[in-house]
Amino acid sequence: MCFFSVLTVDTKKIANRFKTKEFIPQKDGYLEFNGFTFPQTPIITNENPDEIQYYNWGFLPSFAKDEDFRKFTLNARIETIHEKPSFKSYTKNRCLILSSGFYEWQWLDPKGKKKQKYKLTNKETEYFVFAGLYNKWVNKATGEILDTYTILTTVADEFMSKIHNSKKRMPIILNVKKELDWLMNKTDDTGIVKLEAEKVDS
Repeated sequence: MCFFSVLTVDTKKIANRFKTKEFIPQKDGYLEFNGFTFPQTPIITNENPDEIQYYNWGFLPSFAKDEDFRKFTLNARIETIHEKPSFKSYTKNRCLILSSGFYEWQWLDPKGKKKQKYKLTNKETEYFVFAGLYNKWVNKATGEILDTYTILTTVADEFMSKIHNSKKRMPIILNVKKELDWLMNKTDDTGIVKLEAEKVDS
């Protein structure tokens, strides 16, 4: 799963890393995103691959009656996106969700009353991306358009299953060489990424 991510904002570095136009940050510095607040975060869509845009975390399919629906769609299991009504019409709406790291909590007892917080980063690069899907949702009552996305997850690998040891899921982090192919629907192969973990005081 992935509900808490971080991003160190350096617009020139980010633009160079992803070969996009430089963008205007909403805030500078070290940003922490809590998915349950449905924040706007920078992503790259296959509709505009040379541009970084701000989309709201929490996917809204066209049939969603209101914004409350997105609390169920912060993440999407990649194994079922072609079956689930919320996602099956949008599997070609691919995006890259920019990140510098994310947080997970390791259960230290069977019921999770005691937990250890970890920050996960990519060993290979300062900036990396989660694989995602996006949609432009129209509020039928007001006509307002809300840009939304979800982070795709998969079964935790051996390393992550020791940290996220309750549900044993992890976000899909794309290998640098696979990023563009994934974005442009040329492959479903996400590549292998080596993560490292740092204990964090809760």
